[in-house]
Amino acid sequence: MVQVCLNGRREGADGACVPLSPAALAESAAEAVAAGATDIHVHPRTPCGRDSLSPRMVATTLEAVRARVSVPVGVTTGAWAEPDTAARLEQVRGWSAPLPDHASVNWHETGAEEIAEQLLTRGIGVEAGIWSGTHGAARFAASPLGPKVLRVLAEVTDTDAATAEASACALLSLLGDVHGRPVLLHGEDRGAWPVLRLAGRLGLAARMGLEDTLLLPDGQRAASNAQLVTEALAQYRSSAEGRDSSNG
Repeated sequence: MVQVCLNGRREGADGACVPLSPAALAESAAEAVAAGATDIHVHPRTPCGRDSLSPRMVATTLEAVRARVSVPVGVTTGAWAEPDTAARLEQVRGWSAPLPDHASVNWHETGAEEIAEQLLTRGIGVEAGIWSGTHGAARFAASPLGPKVLRVLAEVTDTDAATAEASACALLSLLGDVHGRPVLLHGEDRGAWPVLRLAGRLGLAARMGLEDTLLLPDGQRAASNAQLVTEALAQYRSSAEGRDSSNG
């Protein structure tokens, strides 16, 4: 599995290749799936470009994306989109059809378990976001909701290409068997590519897209999510083949 993260918290200032409107997100999603992505993560945006959890914007974005692709589509519930926990929970409660297939919940954020429980009650899969450098792993290990989540998003926040892999290994060690749930491992910015190659060697699900990095492995600017997915699959497969050769 390689998930494409279409936009994240990127803005128009990050380049014209970053999709923001529902139509642009749908087009980028279709191109990324054609390149080999098997799952989509998207941040719905208001017309002025702000991350939004509002029922209207979530539904509008999902309708546009689902009209172009048939793979699972998930959204964020990040606190930056709505810092007030009660208001964030109320927005999630207000989501109506079409509902996302899954939604990420950052376990270090206040109200994470309440939001995860609401999602599960509504039949929406939960991606438990566990960031390195936070108390998320410890909170998740103690959570009774742990066995119920769809998967764990192990997010390496170390953006240094020289140290990101070691940081990823430390995070995976801290997580342990994470309630037996599948793990999707991914990094950020210059740390994204070393972490993706590690995921390939370990046989873990991975993620790549303009949310994670604006750059290709050679440092050139990526032209699209599809280009990042194409390169991610090539690097993932190469790393996986290296693992298989060493095991053989």
